Amino acid sequence: MIEIHNIHKSFNGKVVLDGISGVFQTGKTNLLLGASGTGKSVLLKCIVGLIKPDLGSVTFDGTYFTNNKLDIRQEIRRKIGMLFQGSALFDSMNVEENVEFPLMMLTDMSRQERMDRVNFCLQRVGLEGTNKKMPAELSGGMKKRVGIARAIAPNCTYLFCDEPNSGLDPLTALKIDRLIKEITEEYNITTIVVTHDMNSVIEIGDNIMFLYEGKKLWEGTSNNILDSDVPELNEFIFANRLMRDAKKVEEEEERQKTP
Repeated sequence: MIEIHNIHKSFNGKVVLDGISGVFQTGKTNLLLGASGTGKSVLLKCIVGLIKPDLGSVTFDGTYFTNNKLDIRQEIRRKIGMLFQGSALFDSMNVEENVEFPLMMLTDMSRQERMDRVNFCLQRVGLEGTNKKMPAELSGGMKKRVGIARAIAPNCTYLFCDEPNSGLDPLTALKIDRLIKEITEEYNITTIVVTHDMNSVIEIGDNIMFLYEGKKLWEGTSNNILDSDVPELNEFIFANRLMRDAKKVEEEEERQKTP
């Protein structure tokens, strides 16, 4: 479990995060939802320690991370896996080498142990046999899967995904969403996903935090997000015609249930 307490962050006098608190549960896909420029990625970077908040704190399973001793922060970082927006694979390394990289940096595994782990992770994301392929030979969806394999290779406890569906077609995006959720539940990981994709929200939104202009305006699940009474959230959700139609269907079903 990850907890954030009263997180504030400004850049050059502009407030980006304004007192955000919340809990991200273990074994669940926790979504940071909002339009571009609402502070989602900045909050994610504050949580993982890439940016230091001006005020507030972050705890990982009860251990304070912000402003703690360097060795404690480093120990927590060893348990973190990251899936970057553009996958961020090393172009000069093949698939096998990309997945092996964090094992070389963070563990004392032997070469054979590393290869066993690499092959296991590639098999888990459905990419067995692709070890020697270069990133340039992979589709967008395959790159995301390699990124996931690399993130979970060191047996991460916490998984952070920044816009994992960016640039993917709807079917591939759905497969990546489901893979992230499966891995989260299977390994009991605390997963935080930054997204603005309502398809992801409906598909894997176990816990959702909606940000608007640096503030947390709503928190809930995919089961009750369509019933929100927050105007900013509703404007965001129902900007899509498909979502407006879905809302109408839901309202009609509720009317038919009423005697």
